[in-house]
Amino acid sequence: MSDTENEKPKLGMRQPLGLKRTVETGQVKQSFSHGRSNTVVVEVKRRRMLGPQTGAPQEEAAPPPAPVAAPPAPPAPAPRPAAPAGETAQERQARLLREAEDQRMQANEEARRREERERAEAAEAEQRRLEEKARAEAEAAKPPVVEAKPEPVAEVAPAPAPAAAPDAAPVTPAPAPVAPPAPPEPVSLQLDSTRPAPRLFTPVQRPEIPRPAPAKPEPAAAAAPAATASAPANAGGAAAGAPRGPNLGPNRAPARAPEPQRPQQRDRKGDERRGGKLTVNRATGGDDGARARSLAALKRARDKERRHSGPREPQAKQVRDVKVPETITVAELANRMAEKGADLVKALFKMGMPVTLTQTIDQDTAELLVTEFGHNIVRVSDSDIDLVLDTDADTEDALKPRPPVVTIMGHVDHGKTSLLDALRGTDVVRGEAGGITQHIGAYQVTLKDKSKVTFLDTPGHEAFSEMRARGANVTDIVVLVVAADDGLMPQTIEAINHTKAAGVPMIVAINKIDKPEANAQKVRERLLEHNIQVEEMGGETQDVEVSAKEKIGLDALIEKIQLQAELMELKANPDRAAEGNVVEAKLDKGRGPVATILVTRGTLKVGDVFVVGAESGKIRALIDDKGRQIKEAGPSMPVEILGLSGVPMAGDLLQVVENEARAREVAAYRASVIQNKRTTNTPASLESMFSALKEKQAMEYPLVVKADTQGTVEAIVAAINKISTDDIKARVLHAGVGGITESDVNAAAASGAPIIGFNVRPNAKAREIADRHKVAFKYYDVIYELTDEIRAGMAGQLGPEAFETVVGRAEIREVFSAGKHGKAAGLLVVDGAIRKALKARITRDDVIIYQGEIASLRRFKDDVAEVRAGLECGVTFTQNFTDIKAGDMLETFEVELRERTL
Repeated sequence: MSDTENEKPKLGMRQPLGLKRTVETGQVKQSFSHGRSNTVVVEVKRRRMLGPQTGAPQEEAAPPPAPVAAPPAPPAPAPRPAAPAGETAQERQARLLREAEDQRMQANEEARRREERERAEAAEAEQRRLEEKARAEAEAAKPPVVEAKPEPVAEVAPAPAPAAAPDAAPVTPAPAPVAPPAPPEPVSLQLDSTRPAPRLFTPVQRPEIPRPAPAKPEPAAAAAPAATASAPANAGGAAAGAPRGPNLGPNRAPARAPEPQRPQQRDRKGDERRGGKLTVNRATGGDDGARARSLAALKRARDKERRHSGPREPQAKQVRDVKVPETITVAELANRMAEKGADLVKALFKMGMPVTLTQTIDQDTAELLVTEFGHNIVRVSDSDIDLVLDTDADTEDALKPRPPVVTIMGHVDHGKTSLLDALRGTDVVRGEAGGITQHIGAYQVTLKDKSKVTFLDTPGHEAFSEMRARGANVTDIVVLVVAADDGLMPQTIEAINHTKAAGVPMIVAINKIDKPEANAQKVRERLLEHNIQVEEMGGETQDVEVSAKEKIGLDALIEKIQLQAELMELKANPDRAAEGNVVEAKLDKGRGPVATILVTRGTLKVGDVFVVGAESGKIRALIDDKGRQIKEAGPSMPVEILGLSGVPMAGDLLQVVENEARAREVAAYRASVIQNKRTTNTPASLESMFSALKEKQAMEYPLVVKADTQGTVEAIVAAINKISTDDIKARVLHAGVGGITESDVNAAAASGAPIIGFNVRPNAKAREIADRHKVAFKYYDVIYELTDEIRAGMAGQLGPEAFETVVGRAEIREVFSAGKHGKAAGLLVVDGAIRKALKARITRDDVIIYQGEIASLRRFKDDVAEVRAGLECGVTFTQNFTDIKAGDMLETFEVELRERTL
């Protein structure tokens, strides 16, 4: 398709605005010798003409317009050029369209110029009117002028002109002075509000190019300025301001014009516009682009100076303190000693140890090397990497009061969480599965007097013994909740023992006092059995009767807690690196590993780098017990932290360190210690060998446990291990925190183990893999339901238990032939009864020689079903047993299958 076809106008479309092309392309064919040719594309550029294209020259200046004249008539349209020969219809149409577009643009340009001219004339008229008005006002305000008498002026005769030289040209008379023309009236221009504002340009100073200093001037060049400077001095007789002609005076030649200064050659070294790549040194250096010496040149200069300066004096050997761990490589030891590795290897060869740089040597060998090379050894161990507990006591000035930490302990379903809800004004019980607490919770309550108390709520189920122990270890005061209608229970006694082991004071809260069967005095008497004497009975332990449901005695309980805390004078230093204990830890799906920390001293802030157990991290967020994000947490404040590298163990100590490298180093060391403990085999002994054989004889019940928090995982694993017996043993393949993933399903599928999910569920991919491998999921939210079902499952894997019941005993008196090959035994029933189809065994000298069933039972010639004691009968046995002798004993028994219980 040609260009003319593309330019063909279409109906309903307006031709787009544009300018005529100023570049025309064409092809020229070049011919060369030997029949060669080449086609070259050439372009012809034309000057763009924006004004009317007429035959008159554009450079001719227009005559000045008259002061008051009619607006000029529009220029006559340019004559239309004749159509070129051989023009097609499409080309003619395109040409006509271009000409029409040019005429339209010219008309627009003329209209714009006319508008600008009219605006300028209007502005001039307005300015002229204002000036005339101002001049008239000035003349009116002038005082009248009094004509003064002119003073006589003496006439001065003109000086005689000097005699002109005969060859001098006649001097033309000076013209009469002409009055200077009036200054032109200023014309004010105003901006047109209908047109866009003009662009503003900030003036930028032109950069000065540094040029080299000029060379010493020549004498001839120096004389020229001197002559030029003396010229005005010699012309002092001329009148000031008189025009100077070519002849300056008699017998005086005109001064020579100074010769134009030759252009100096540009210095390439000092030119900033020299070629080459722009480097950092050139861009930032202060040497105006001068080239700096390279490193190789500096090195060569240094080597040359060293050669010419002669041999250097031997330097004194520097003695270093070398830290040597329990094992170290030769290369690392050489690096720490700042010695050559080859020298160390040579010394070891002399000691009879052919080693290489990469081999490891022990601490004693390293000490020999260090002392031989004249250094001091500093023995360190791997445990030095770990953080040490800061046991230094803070000064009294730095200590400030802190809220008390109170732990609620007691038996399950004695109202611990209900009591805490009554104190906090919340309803945590409603959201708990099974109505029992299965996690340890931390809350901070603000009392009416604006003082704060931190409460820890511990589970009461027997499986959560470790949680209760942790709660007693991090607390200041223990509130022992005992139901008035139930008395002391096993977990209550366990809580008492934990409190005594922790050495913290105890307050007994006798709950459910509103029930009619409540007996608080009985509870106080039962506490005497465990050496706990309340104040009402002459002891030191405080007690209070409360009702969480009816909110009775809560103020008295708070008062006793505050009194006990005041006696203890609890203080901590908030202005130091934070330390705390992990109360609970879990793996959140959206937030990752989350740990509940109870700050013991210092202030924990967002951005702190910390180590907790075998995990490290940097605090990304702090969340209080009400779900609000805070910037820092002081002593005795429970917070959730985000930013952990993994889920720590409940009860681990959190310590803030100086940087992330130190945190990772400590965490890696602790993880390696845990791994070594897990993989190291204990030395074999006779007892361990027998116990291992016994364990191999017992059946295994594999399990995979996943729970929502770390403390729950510990409680479930401990409860499962308690279920194990000598016949079957529960084996936890994997226990972790968080949802059930694909790796958990694969681990369970390898050994056919069910997956226990406590308050967690599998993802879609895990369910798909489980369906493929037939892996069973078991979900629980109450721990005692979990233990009951696991106990039943382990018992089911063992199968039912068989119990034998002896029915009767008989003595074989005679042996008879029965048929061609069989034999029958004549019996005398001694005890019980002999029944048909019962299991029977024959003993000879108390050794079992046959165990089977009775095939037939006859008395005389009749088949009977039962023969009682004192009667005789004849029997035959299954399996055609014939090894029967007189005097053998027959014993019949029944086998009862019962379900096995653990």
